[in-house]
Amino acid sequence: MCQCHVHVPPGGHVAVDKRTWLPFSTPMSESEPSVDDATPSLQSLLDGPAGSDDEALEQFLDWTIDLGLELYPAQEDAVLELFAGRHVVLDTPTGSGKSLVAVAMHFRAMKRGERSVYTSPIKALVSEKFFSLCRDFGADNVGMLTGDASINRQAPILCCTAEVLSNMVLREGGGLPIEHVVMDEFHYYADRDRGMAWQVPLLTMHRATFLLMSATLGDTAAIRESIEGFTGQEMSVVHSLDRPVPLEFEYRETLMHETIQELVAAGRAPIYLVNFSQREAAEQAQNLMSVNFTSKEDKKTINGQLKGFRFDSPYGAVMRRYLGHGVGLHHAGLLPKYRLLVEKLSQQGLLKVISGTDTLGVGVNIPIRTVLLSKLCKYDGERTRILSVREFRQITGRAGRKGFDDKGWVAAQPPEHVVENKRLAQKAAAGKKKKVRKRQPPQRGYVPWDGKTFERLCSKPCEPLNSVFFVDHGVMLNLLQRTEDPGRPGGGYRALGDLISASHEGYKAKRRLRRESARLFKSLVEAGIVELQPRDGGRGKRIVVSEELQRNFSLHQSQSLFLIHALSRLEPTDETYALDLLTLVESILEHPRPVLAGQVNKLKGQLVARLKADGMPYEERMEKLEEVTWPRPNAEWIYAVYNHFSQTHPWLLEDHIRPKSVARDMFERYLTINDYIVEYGLQRMEGVLLRYLSQAYKALTQIVPDYHKTEEVVDMAAYLRAALARVDSSLVQEWEKMRDEPLLGEEEEAMPRPPQPHITADERAFTARVRAELHRLVKALADRDYDEAVLCLRQDPDAPWTAERFEEAMASFYSGYERVIFDHRARLADKTVLTKTGFRCYDAAQILVDPDEDNYFSIDAVIDLSEEEEVSDDPLFTVLRIGA
Repeated sequence: MCQCHVHVPPGGHVAVDKRTWLPFSTPMSESEPSVDDATPSLQSLLDGPAGSDDEALEQFLDWTIDLGLELYPAQEDAVLELFAGRHVVLDTPTGSGKSLVAVAMHFRAMKRGERSVYTSPIKALVSEKFFSLCRDFGADNVGMLTGDASINRQAPILCCTAEVLSNMVLREGGGLPIEHVVMDEFHYYADRDRGMAWQVPLLTMHRATFLLMSATLGDTAAIRESIEGFTGQEMSVVHSLDRPVPLEFEYRETLMHETIQELVAAGRAPIYLVNFSQREAAEQAQNLMSVNFTSKEDKKTINGQLKGFRFDSPYGAVMRRYLGHGVGLHHAGLLPKYRLLVEKLSQQGLLKVISGTDTLGVGVNIPIRTVLLSKLCKYDGERTRILSVREFRQITGRAGRKGFDDKGWVAAQPPEHVVENKRLAQKAAAGKKKKVRKRQPPQRGYVPWDGKTFERLCSKPCEPLNSVFFVDHGVMLNLLQRTEDPGRPGGGYRALGDLISASHEGYKAKRRLRRESARLFKSLVEAGIVELQPRDGGRGKRIVVSEELQRNFSLHQSQSLFLIHALSRLEPTDETYALDLLTLVESILEHPRPVLAGQVNKLKGQLVARLKADGMPYEERMEKLEEVTWPRPNAEWIYAVYNHFSQTHPWLLEDHIRPKSVARDMFERYLTINDYIVEYGLQRMEGVLLRYLSQAYKALTQIVPDYHKTEEVVDMAAYLRAALARVDSSLVQEWEKMRDEPLLGEEEEAMPRPPQPHITADERAFTARVRAELHRLVKALADRDYDEAVLCLRQDPDAPWTAERFEEAMASFYSGYERVIFDHRARLADKTVLTKTGFRCYDAAQILVDPDEDNYFSIDAVIDLSEEEEVSDDPLFTVLRIGA
């Protein structure tokens, strides 16, 4: 097959984007052109006869003209190649309009009465494209499938992650009714953990036309040859180095704070300061507090924007201080609300510098004029090495804002000790210093780089994409569940052999993969998951997969099956039933490494103090410390149950079960998330703890069957939800919306989200939430933290509660009792009385447990939701009195 290469040289025609842009406004997505009322939608162009590809092309180009858009040369060439029926590799810089080319492919598919799919590496981008395509093509024509949500999945246009498409293809084979595939961020093909998902469709979907898009592809000759030979269609490569916003590169010779001051003074802000760990990002933000590069007017505006925002987590005061100085901090360890606030202030042009990690990419909306790299080496999980050209291009491609900046800048810092030694040498040469003691390079996490390293990263092409292909039980089971082709006996196992042969691996690697496949297949047969049965009236045997195995098999669901299997071995009448259930839930979740490290550090500190007091020698103390691990309740029992379960589920590995106690530890002691963060020193990692607890809450509510949920388990779920909502409700709300499978965002009137039941409709869940909120108030009173108590209730504007009022109300209690008891006794169901008094109105009483268990005192409250159709995450009750 011949190949068509379209190269758009730098300096070629660059069209003027006629959209209106405001300074520091949020740039529109490439696939979201501004459409006025007079502009026809793509949906309206789908009506009428299908016509030819040429007619469809003319309609699409007329549509772009009506929008006031003139296509860039690379966009135009790619669109023409797609409508000519060719595969396309679109290798153009960030911001060059690749998404509009993808829209063209979807339009061509719709006009031909065929299906198309858009894939990307992350759910956030899939969701963004889903809403964008709904606006372009109409909600009826677009679906989404991410694993968390299934929306209109039979629609002509489907948005999904690469893993979802890969699993669909493995099960259905080349007959999957999808004729057009857009693969965004195609450089993930070489990702060592996820590349398999990007390769499988290329090896299986022989009837599909592919659009492979990325800004950092490198040489794709081998991939192109494979696709052309497999599908019988030509593939065109559209390559351009021309950026709508050109970049300037410079290697600095100044210290970090001097560099930033110079860049800000030169009008090159906003600056994204790239670090390669969350700790480094936070340290750099702290270092910038000694430099003043934000005007008084901007600081005043920032402080006005921050009024009313809740910086109420342990790290909140630090974030407030950074932002007030005009410095942003952005990384995955922060709470979502802080990251969103940084993005909002950045979009308004109020933050001159944002210190963050190199993972800033798709799905994050921070306008950047200058990318400043703090170093050119990184630790990749195995070793410290110089950045690859692909990594460098991915990071620096964010510089320059299309539609606002005429130019973007990329700058890199030299090693700090190099700058300092150079200055010391200059002082010595000038006679200002007789003796010079050179600064030494870092001992760990450092590989030297210099200006030549920077030049190489700027000038060299991206490395070729390396194939990532493997076979595991998940891949094999998906293939074995295929319907056997009568014309090619052997079914899924033969399909596996064909897939390995077609893969982009070398000869030796394919031999190894075949041996591994045979071993995996044998383990499935021995486990009884797969049977070999004689063929009817023919030679050989056919493969039959056990009917007990769910067709929608996945590793995550297998862990869920283990959880349900293990729950059946618990006794609901046991005193620790609810806690043991939560431990099982936690055992199927990924480890929150920083949280567990915090637990280990605290346990080591306690052990050292105890061993020192006992007079144990240093060497023996060190040996004892090596044995310390995080708390793992019921670990031996869990491992025993898991080992038995894995005998019939051999694809489960030993490290797939992970006993730990984070949510359980918090619930047992009824700690707030803030308490836990402070206790284990997790201030810089608040987001890690929050995400983990949200996963535990999701698993507890979604995976655990209702018949296993006792009253204490329901209370436990309500406690987790209240704890999450208290810190940052965005994660809970996001997941609950996904769980309810909304059809579209609320702004979409075409397909409004169906009304959700009122919070009081589920009496059991409503009671549990009220109890969780009352327990939080009791905890505050038991701690005599009356400022916290004020935050635990709705306020009556005519009779507000203050810390002083709470102290006065509790004086009579403390005149007779030493303390408020807050343990499992205080949280028993009989200590809370909820009485319905009207339509969505209730009286609530929470008994305060005293050391003598007289239990004469109570909190009396009312709940009035009669005029609230949608209830927020704020407290539900208003306190009337606390007394006998």
